[in-house]
Amino acid sequence: MQETIHPVSLRLPAICRHHWLRPFFTGMTVTLIVLLLPFPVFSAAAPARIKIGTASITSSTLSLWIAQEQGIFSKHGLEAQTILIRGGPTLVASLVAGDIHVAFTTGVSFLGAAAQGADVKMLTSISNQVSWKLMAGRQIKKAQDLRGKRFGVQSIVGTTWLNSMLALEQLGLEPKRDNISFLPTGDPVTMAHALEAGRIDAVVLDPVLSRGLANKGFPLLVDLLEAKIVFPGLGLGAMRAYLDQHAPTVEKIVTALTESLAFIHAPANKPIVLKSMMKNLRTNDQPATEEGYQDQLLTLSRKPYPSLEGLRNAQRLMALQNPKIGSLKVEELVDSRLVRKLDENGFIDRLYNHQPSR
Repeated sequence: MQETIHPVSLRLPAICRHHWLRPFFTGMTVTLIVLLLPFPVFSAAAPARIKIGTASITSSTLSLWIAQEQGIFSKHGLEAQTILIRGGPTLVASLVAGDIHVAFTTGVSFLGAAAQGADVKMLTSISNQVSWKLMAGRQIKKAQDLRGKRFGVQSIVGTTWLNSMLALEQLGLEPKRDNISFLPTGDPVTMAHALEAGRIDAVVLDPVLSRGLANKGFPLLVDLLEAKIVFPGLGLGAMRAYLDQHAPTVEKIVTALTESLAFIHAPANKPIVLKSMMKNLRTNDQPATEEGYQDQLLTLSRKPYPSLEGLRNAQRLMALQNPKIGSLKVEELVDSRLVRKLDENGFIDRLYNHQPSR
């Protein structure tokens, strides 16, 4: 509610007729006026400084880019610094160490951290579907050609590895039986370059990068979006201690990122969103970016609740490499109260009221 300043009238007492006392009472009057004025007139609250870590540069990071570039963080009283820390395990290690305040990464990273004893909470998930695609080298024409081949991943048991496992399941292939190996290659952009250079034989990539490869003649073997797989997408996570000690700040971060999703969904903002995608993905391929944008609209959640079903699906595959993950109670990993608050008080619905339905 905006503060309103009402005029204050203070009459000097009769004693003020004595000239030598007038400066005293005049000063006292000014002091009283200052004390009666609302504090915001003189000093606005300083923005909360936060460090948000993210593990890779993909089109899935779009809502974080938009919140930063369009001043949505600033609007909610935040001075946000986004930091790229490549690889989910390294990112979460930085979160545990306190080098960053919150992490914007997938539920896969939070499951891995919880298995190692970290008291981490997943607060949001911008998507509960996978829109990535399995791309292969030009010499590979069918699923059986993948036997004995090398898949590029960012890390073993990371998100790109899990997406690869999901794609192989769709093709009826099993890594051990079919002699398929996984080669840590770098971030998604680096993996796309590695496929073009022939250093790997297949890779699962986000919509923009995969469309760019398809346009160059690389075959698309599996579209995970068409498979309608429920899986934990990128979301915000924090250590329980930080959440307890800085609840108002974390609520502002969740609010800003939720508003960023609405910005992306608004048709009028499409040119701005496309420009952000092309800049951050370092691409000039307008058609591929356009197709990637359409895929994002299909998968981005308007109400970013973390999905227990998606986390259990990731848990199932991660347990193949780390049995500790299989014993986790995913319900204890999720804390959706901040999203629920925004939902129940009507904030999220108001963001979309002025937008045409899709």
